[in-house]
Amino acid sequence: MARNYKIYINHKTLIIAESAPLGLKKAQKMSEKPFDFGQVYLDVLRRQGDTFLVVTEDPKAFLKKIIKNITLIEASGGMVKNKKGEYLFIYRNDSWDLPKGKLEKDETTREGGVREVEEECGIEIESSGKKICKTYHAYISKGEVVLKKTHWYKMKYTGKGKLKPQLEEGITEVRWFDKDNTSEILANTFPSIVEVMKESGMIKENLAPPSE
Repeated sequence: MARNYKIYINHKTLIIAESAPLGLKKAQKMSEKPFDFGQVYLDVLRRQGDTFLVVTEDPKAFLKKIIKNITLIEASGGMVKNKKGEYLFIYRNDSWDLPKGKLEKDETTREGGVREVEEECGIEIESSGKKICKTYHAYISKGEVVLKKTHWYKMKYTGKGKLKPQLEEGITEVRWFDKDNTSEILANTFPSIVEVMKESGMIKENLAPPSE
């Protein structure tokens, strides 16, 4: 079965697939030809609705074509779990988020993820485990539409250190959340973060906001 790919544009989702995914109740279809991602980005922001769909014979090749013709930024982050079974979130730019950031030169995705978590939250990660998933998020930087590819890892922390938000990165709060108390996060976060929460097993599919 071919994989579906998602590109997040603010709070909207562009799905690239062979056919409409099961459970997708409503999506605006977009033509695969011609396809200028910069223009599509603007079209998605202008249109009503939260979910958009491009049907193509080879979704993986289609995504590679997009990446080839746009600036790609590699980033990494983590879903950190403590010994109480709680998960670590940050509050940045008026939304709940997970710690993440751009990779440095010659840094592996795992190394970068651990470093970013430590810098943004003020703790020392004891171990990083299984890779959760990759997410794609498009945004405008210096007047140009860019695509950020973020690698996500499961991480472990068993210390008792005080959490310290990295204020210079716009982070005003760092907090542990129990997996049974995620309503505050889900009410004010991004679709890409919800995907990581689902893929990591923190939340179940039916707890996520419904697809349109």
